[in-house]
Amino acid sequence: MKAVVYRGEKNVAVEEVPDPTIQSPTDAIVRITTTNICGSDLHMYEGRTSVEEGKVLGHENMGVVEEVGAGVDRLEVGDRVSLPFNIACGTCRNCTQGWTSFCLRANPTEGMDGAAYGYANMGPYDGGQAEFLRVPWADFNALHLPPGTEHENDFTMLSDIFPTGWHGVELSGMQPGDRVAVFGAGPVGLMAAHSAMIRGASQVFVVDKEPDRLALAQKYGATAVDFSAGDPVEQLMEATDGNGVDRGVEAVGYQAHDPSGEEHPELVLDNLVQVVRATGGIGVIGVYVPQDPGANSDLAKEGRIPFQYGQFFTKGQSMGTGQAPVKKYNRQLRDLIITGRANPSLIVSHELALDEAVDGYERFDNREDGWTKVLLRPGTLA
Repeated sequence: MKAVVYRGEKNVAVEEVPDPTIQSPTDAIVRITTTNICGSDLHMYEGRTSVEEGKVLGHENMGVVEEVGAGVDRLEVGDRVSLPFNIACGTCRNCTQGWTSFCLRANPTEGMDGAAYGYANMGPYDGGQAEFLRVPWADFNALHLPPGTEHENDFTMLSDIFPTGWHGVELSGMQPGDRVAVFGAGPVGLMAAHSAMIRGASQVFVVDKEPDRLALAQKYGATAVDFSAGDPVEQLMEATDGNGVDRGVEAVGYQAHDPSGEEHPELVLDNLVQVVRATGGIGVIGVYVPQDPGANSDLAKEGRIPFQYGQFFTKGQSMGTGQAPVKKYNRQLRDLIITGRANPSLIVSHELALDEAVDGYERFDNREDGWTKVLLRPGTLA
């Protein structure tokens, strides 16, 4: 089959690789109909992770069941499914408590709880930027979708970014009527803004500097804050009469940078500590890594991010972090899409054939104007 393979810094290729096979009775093989390029894929693409050369990429996957193992009894050939980026066993302590993003069995990598398709340090699993994908523990992991092709571009957001944006709002402790500031208007930040609006925020601010992304934030009903036009903390404090916001969502991660492009991994954390009111909450869903050899400081290279913890403590703020347990949210978000309450596909800018993935990666990584979310189509939807 054809698949997108990592070949080194700024180098991916569409190559022929072996078809996946049933390796365990609980496996299924899914024919991929839509798979997305995620902003976190760019960390690997830019050489800022320890992903091994030859890895098949892709953790935002959906498709149609092609084959099932002898132990699969909930899925049938022909079922349309969304596949959470988390690969989870369903029976370990964390899985049974709903924390499928920290499964204790799926990832043999030392020191890592939680597994995913096609991602650095997240286990030996191939990704789904390919024609077919092996799905472990398929009965537990796959989410049934209505048959056909309706809502394809919405449902493809259920594997990662829509639940992750929702999780960021959940981690912040948001209540209806709260004001929320989301830093980062990439796909996850936009999904956090959309989630906050659905959940009843009185006002949502989205901080970024890219005009196309800020325009999308406004389409979701958020207030755009351009940090290249001035200090975002000052802009937000002025917009809230000096009170600050109730909740903040960090959707940028360890490659945060100022308007000039210089990286400051603590930048967004510091801004949120300043702009969230005393006793307010912060949800961190931007990716941070244990080590970052490409960082511009010795501390950051060791994964040590010296943010304004003293002020954070003094203000009595709370913070939640970590990858989203997609299964905790994806059924409800699916139903919000079906009933018309949620419209995550608004961010989709490009739908490409799998053979066009190399160009898609380059343009998305370069933040070219209008390239806000890229979907790959390995084959036909029918």
